Amino acid sequence: MTDTHGPDRATDPTAPTPPATEAAEAPRHAYEAMGLRTEGTLIERMGIELGEVSAERVTARMPVAGNTQPAGLLHGGASVMLAETLGSIAAQLHGGPGRAAVGIEVNATHHRGVRDGWVHGEAVAVHRGRTTASYEIVVSDDAGRRVCTARLTCMILSLD
Repeated sequence: MTDTHGPDRATDPTAPTPPATEAAEAPRHAYEAMGLRTEGTLIERMGIELGEVSAERVTARMPVAGNTQPAGLLHGGASVMLAETLGSIAAQLHGGPGRAAVGIEVNATHHRGVRDGWVHGEAVAVHRGRTTASYEIVVSDDAGRRVCTARLTCMILSLD
């Protein structure tokens, strides 16, 4: 293979160190490396903080404050939005570059209300196929009690 970038410091310790540049910040998650961002999205507006991110499993947390219904409980739609977000990110990673994951079905069962603190979501792959991917998402409260159980199925589309 032809070296088109000059000496390699890994194999030649005498090679000069390249000058420091103000390069863009390195991607924090694999989905960012694919060009996907959360800035200016519903993810940011809902206060979701992503944790582990892979095609097999995605975790995150979301504050209850600001995501409640008028009665002061976490809005059921907020739980579903968290669930769909986690499953969609995982499905997009499964699909890979040049493909898009789009939700085609989501369902959720709400088990208990939450008034404060954070809810924590975990999406785990149930099926990762060529054209569809399905995830089970569990949303729990700070005490680890199940708040919502959801399932999401995404279609994997080619962008070509």
